[in-house]
Amino acid sequence: MLPRLDYIKQARLKLGVTQKKLAILCGISTSMVNQIESGRCKPSYDTAKRIFEILLSMETNASIKAGDICNKNLIIIQSEESLSAAIIKMRDNNISQMPVFSGGKLVGILTEDDLAKIMIENNDKDIHTVNVGTVMEPPPPLVDESTPAKALVSLVRFAKCVLVSEKGNVVGIITLTDTLKIVALS
Repeated sequence: MLPRLDYIKQARLKLGVTQKKLAILCGISTSMVNQIESGRCKPSYDTAKRIFEILLSMETNASIKAGDICNKNLIIIQSEESLSAAIIKMRDNNISQMPVFSGGKLVGILTEDDLAKIMIENNDKDIHTVNVGTVMEPPPPLVDESTPAKALVSLVRFAKCVLVSEKGNVVGIITLTDTLKIVALS
């Protein structure tokens, strides 16, 4: 079932598309778009379907993507580094979680909670000798940069963060705070 015809004008204006551009994309005349929007003309089912498909495609392409809201200033740590090095990096960069790599491969994530837990449970261990790899959590979800940002809100709430990839390489991180950008940019 197709949306109502009066949606065409609303969607077109929201996308900032002229009648002429919509007409060209749909293969119809500008006059016909004008008449459809004003209610003076009822298009055939195929024409209406084509218009709605074009508008939907444009909305999808215009929507905010994971790559638009992620923090690309990615601070990472190697699994063989010490907890003291992790604490210093997290404090100096004012971050609460950090992806853990072994060489160039993502192997986990280290969070403030992990650090607090290890410090409370192991008073006798020296944080200079404990490696990050021994206390890290499994890696968070990894999504492509083209993933619609709205699809990430519940995932980030569950996982605390999501890593963003471009062509298989981790290029950014999205935290709960970053999801607020979705509202601001919408």
